[in-house]
Amino acid sequence: MSTGTSICPAVLAGEPHEFREQIERVSPFAKRIQIDLMDGVFAPTKSLDLAQVWWPPQILADIHLMFQQPDDHLEALIKLKPHMVIIHTEAKVHHMRFAAELHRHNIKAGLALLKETPVEWAEQIMHSFDHLLVFSGDLGRFGGQADLTLLGKVKKARSHHPDIEIGWDGGINADNAKVLADGGVDVLNVGGFIQKAEDPKSAYATLEAAITGTHE
Repeated sequence: MSTGTSICPAVLAGEPHEFREQIERVSPFAKRIQIDLMDGVFAPTKSLDLAQVWWPPQILADIHLMFQQPDDHLEALIKLKPHMVIIHTEAKVHHMRFAAELHRHNIKAGLALLKETPVEWAEQIMHSFDHLLVFSGDLGRFGGQADLTLLGKVKKARSHHPDIEIGWDGGINADNAKVLADGGVDVLNVGGFIQKAEDPKSAYATLEAAITGTHE
């Protein structure tokens, strides 16, 4: 239900200075963040190197890996000890083996679906994952539109995997946050609405109020 939905600010940066600025923008209030990393192959843009990634110890950090070859970075990811690593259904990787290795090191495993990828593509492997990320944005960029028809993926995934955590990435704002939460999304990964706000903490609070209905 919407009252159980959490807001997870996203961090997406091409170089260390920008990364630090974004972390510092959200760290005073965020309990959980999503760090978006791109390889310039799977995603058209490239983020800072994995070796330059960090976050404050009091924050849970999920790493959304928009990489073509996640296996090449598994060892480095494990050393970082994030809360979760999200890889794409469309990536070139043995998904279940990757998830099992993360679990062996007490790291949760997430699976992301691009807009055009049907949830059925992930059906045979979803049982190995803790989280399903429905992606409605543009790879490697803040913004994009929240295509609410993709809530159909949430419903289908939930019907077969009732306990899986479901996240949404792309186009979240004060007008659609409650619709997404009521549609079964557990984690709202929010980029531009928070990072580009004049007052990021206020933007975060606005979304919290929207999903709980306390603004009404």
